[in-house]
Amino acid sequence: MDGPFGIALQLIASGDAALMQIIALSLRVSLTAVLIACVLGLPMGAGLALARFPGRGAVIVVFNALMGLPPVVAGLLVYLMLSRSGPFGALALLFTPTAMVIAQTVLILPIVVSLTRSVVEDLWAEYREQLRSLGAGRLRAVPTLLWDGRVSLLTGVLAGFGRASAEVGAVLIVGGNIAGHTRTMTTAITLETARGNLGLAVALGIILMTLTLALNAAAWGAGQWARGRLG
Repeated sequence: MDGPFGIALQLIASGDAALMQIIALSLRVSLTAVLIACVLGLPMGAGLALARFPGRGAVIVVFNALMGLPPVVAGLLVYLMLSRSGPFGALALLFTPTAMVIAQTVLILPIVVSLTRSVVEDLWAEYREQLRSLGAGRLRAVPTLLWDGRVSLLTGVLAGFGRASAEVGAVLIVGGNIAGHTRTMTTAITLETARGNLGLAVALGIILMTLTLALNAAAWGAGQWARGRLG
């Protein structure tokens, strides 16, 4: 089977080593970024939903705005922080997978924080009286509210993972697209297309589209399952 699509299918079917290495790195970076964003973002979002302090509205607006942060801007900020002249230059993290994880975390964190705040705020308004009658104040109610909103939160986490896995600008800036070291699916597609190596580019595109479809199917399935439980 000739042509880019035929070559792509052959690469996927044969488990081409270079293809598998790129996919593995992409998944490792994105999953690590999602995990860090959840560890930081879930408590931050819940705290922002339940706490009352001066400037809270401004903080909410900032996090909502950061959900649309251009990836290249996030990459530039991380680059400046990690460059030799930056505050963390001594760590020598630039052009490493760690730098890529940091950049993707910066992109995902506002999504997790904003979604968590919205979900927890709505649940607190709905169950506040019941929780208070059980002796649970705002702080003690956080685990219960997070658990109750787990399906909605999972949808947001999947959206964050989708954004991270499909992102190219930030990881290209801080990772450098180094073969065998920091080359992800999106950066490899850009490079291989420019080189004319369309077979590998198409193979990576197929994998990326399959991953995107799987994430959307998982999010839809989670929503359907939750509605079925409520029904």
